[in-house]
Amino acid sequence: MSPRRVATATALLLAAMLLAGCGGGSAASTPSPSASTSTTTATATPTPAPAWPLTGLPAPSAADAARPALVVKIDNTPSSAPQLGLSKADLVVEELVEGGLTRLAAMFQSALPPVAGPVRSVRTTDAGLALPAGGVLVASGGAERVLKALDEAGVTVLTGGGNGLSRDHSRPAPYNVMLDPAQAVASLPAGAGVPTGPYLPWGTAPAGRPVGGAVVTFSAARTSTWTWSDGVWVLDGDHAADGDRFGPATVLVLRVELRDAGYEDPAGNPVPETVLVGSGAATLLTGGAAVEGTWSKESLAAPLTLADAAGAPLHVPPGRVWIELVPDSGSVTLR
Repeated sequence: MSPRRVATATALLLAAMLLAGCGGGSAASTPSPSASTSTTTATATPTPAPAWPLTGLPAPSAADAARPALVVKIDNTPSSAPQLGLSKADLVVEELVEGGLTRLAAMFQSALPPVAGPVRSVRTTDAGLALPAGGVLVASGGAERVLKALDEAGVTVLTGGGNGLSRDHSRPAPYNVMLDPAQAVASLPAGAGVPTGPYLPWGTAPAGRPVGGAVVTFSAARTSTWTWSDGVWVLDGDHAADGDRFGPATVLVLRVELRDAGYEDPAGNPVPETVLVGSGAATLLTGGAAVEGTWSKESLAAPLTLADAAGAPLHVPPGRVWIELVPDSGSVTLR
């Protein structure tokens, strides 16, 4: 074969090889009709809006919601009049003490009044009230055995001078110990008194039966009468100063067991102790309606849980709440 013909044949062979290579590359890069692609988008978990633990209402910031709270024991007899500071409280608990009388545990966190009182002594019952609220209790004093029990339970008791407590000599003793809450908070070490979580199971309450009021009898010596008026529950015949009343959106009545605290007051009256670990009947008064249910509390430091008559979780609408710790020997009449 002549050199020219060889060159021509070689050129034709190379061109054929190139065409075959290009065709194979195009076929390999063609995607399969059945092929598909998928992408996964991560969804961020929203951060819950900060809320005040003692009311469930919105707080300006998480730092505000982590402020220390004070549980202040306040006298609730006619000798206490006028009670000061209750209008700034987030939550109030009424408990039975000796002689068939009652005493208040007023809780302050979201706002502090310039003065609160008159401040009275502690009871062992107060451990179950104070621990879920941060464990700082303010009192005028207490029996040695009570102070020891509270200390062993992990409660910090502010008493005596230097903690914002002083005597108002225009009032008769022992109803003259008053508190400057801002001074009390300033005396606490960093991190003390911060509530451990929501004090109550905040949420939407189920519909209840309409009621206009309730008569809550603790003893022959003490009855609290509530009337629903203008969106709040009004306590008839209270001892608060004019313009300084606590207007709760909700009244929570808990039926509780009593036992002998094992000592007597200076007048010789046996001191009762409310048992706050266990369970019992509950009545939730909110929005001019009543919902029956039960309460339970696993330990002194545990939060209160509520259930409706069917056993489903019962929630308390956010807002200010007054809790009545009514002994089983007492009564609750709705009207």
